[in-house]
Amino acid sequence: MADIRSFDPYLEPWLTARVPRLANYSQMLADFRDWVYTEVDAQANYTDRYAPPALETYDRTGEVVNRIVLNRWYDEQHRDLYRRGIIGLSYEENAPHLLTFVMGYLLSQADISLHCPVTLTGAVAYVLSAHAPEVVRQKYLHDLVRMDGRAKTGGTWATEQHGGSDVGATTTMAAPIGDHFVLQGLKWFASNANSGLAVATARPEGAPAGSAGLGLYLVPSHLEDGSPNHYRIRKLKDKLGTKGLPTGEVELLGAEAVEIAPPPDGFKLMMEALEYSRVHNAVGSVGVQRRALREALLWARTRRAFGHVLFDYPMVQDELLRLRVQFEAGALLAFEAAIAFEETQQQPERRTWLRLTTALAKYLTAEYAITAVRAALELFGGNGYTSEYPVARLLRDAQVLTVWEGPANIQALELLRLLGPRYRGREQYHARVQGILDALPDTLGKLREALQSRFNGDREALAVTMRDEKSLQCLARKLLHRMSQSLAFALLCEAACNAHERGDGLPAHSAWRFYEDIEPPAVGSEDEAARHSVLELLEEELIPAPAGDQLMALDAGGDC
Repeated sequence: MADIRSFDPYLEPWLTARVPRLANYSQMLADFRDWVYTEVDAQANYTDRYAPPALETYDRTGEVVNRIVLNRWYDEQHRDLYRRGIIGLSYEENAPHLLTFVMGYLLSQADISLHCPVTLTGAVAYVLSAHAPEVVRQKYLHDLVRMDGRAKTGGTWATEQHGGSDVGATTTMAAPIGDHFVLQGLKWFASNANSGLAVATARPEGAPAGSAGLGLYLVPSHLEDGSPNHYRIRKLKDKLGTKGLPTGEVELLGAEAVEIAPPPDGFKLMMEALEYSRVHNAVGSVGVQRRALREALLWARTRRAFGHVLFDYPMVQDELLRLRVQFEAGALLAFEAAIAFEETQQQPERRTWLRLTTALAKYLTAEYAITAVRAALELFGGNGYTSEYPVARLLRDAQVLTVWEGPANIQALELLRLLGPRYRGREQYHARVQGILDALPDTLGKLREALQSRFNGDREALAVTMRDEKSLQCLARKLLHRMSQSLAFALLCEAACNAHERGDGLPAHSAWRFYEDIEPPAVGSEDEAARHSVLELLEEELIPAPAGDQLMALDAGGDC
């Protein structure tokens, strides 16, 4: 039986085996999970439907104030996240960075509009901690990581009107004045627009065109005398989803800023900030998968149609089985990237593996998140399309996960760079998968043969993609899709191997069911043993849930 006090019965054993220090925070994470499933979920529904943020650019005298008015419930929970240590514990207590990614995974199951600013704050804190000059770090880092309820939040201002992902085309200019810089330009898509400290790319006077000419600058929302900095939030974006998150257009009108890095390092450091955010994007996507699966299961066990509970219908079961194994695959892939981030802090040579797994995980988990919520909504039928149930909001919010921090095409280009001779990512990918293959015992020979076949196909696909420039342009995204699924399958095989040593055969069946998802067998020839075993996992999840889950099911989206 699943331990309802675990923050996640599937992920927790796997994560604590990989990073034992995480076990020190198990109770805290279980309490955090309960808070997210109840209070945060209710707030997210309220904010989305009734109380999104509003902008007051000017006060009644016409002075710029850049005041974003948030409803009190959202604002209090946002502050409470930092009080609970979602960023600060990694700095104040030397907790593993993995902890913030786990908390982000849990938080995104209820409110991506809260998870996003946490992601940005963590990215700014990481850049300041790892790369800022000592005087800048000493002055500003504490404000981002403090846990007394007065933490400032972060923003990453890179996107401009003429091009979202083309950061190298930045037109914002930076001019030195005394001991600081002033910035002139327009940042087109600034999430968490009311951040206290944002990092922004800008081009100093005389710097070359392209990404090599960019510096990175820290822009406080207020000056030393407490007055607003010299920028204006022109408007808040009216978005498809994440309605609770204020995203604005920021016009820099001689905004005072502190240099973190001059050209050519500014672009590199912004990419490191985005890399951190991409890991959060991946674990957040897996959180959405988890929530969609849970909603679908809760609905299927209570809804009756044509005289039977939905869960008793084989077609419904097969859809739930697919959601379950895709969740497991996405979870292992996303947290492979999160653990790689952890390892990179002590082993910089692991950075290529971090970047490679992050590109694969960011892409696949976002795709699976959309698939999972759409499937849950379809299971709900017309009810799911209404705001009285949570899946409509989940679907609107989840769509941003495919766009934030670089869409699929950007991840495909990143993958191609890393697989090339400069970074030798191909060798690292091959070594990781081959290591899993070598560890699989003869008793899991069926899985070993399947993984070997998939691995051989990866090498062929890579050779075809890399043979000429036309192939690179045409096939990069297909290669991204294939390799992301292959690595996820390999990680499922590794988990199956470890469980097999403990006498647990269920993960091997999950791995096989996922293999049948990515390499479909002939119709009617699916492995029935694997089907029944994964169905057993779903039955276990249908055991009466903790109070938070019951509340979420009864309120159908948190109208409590």
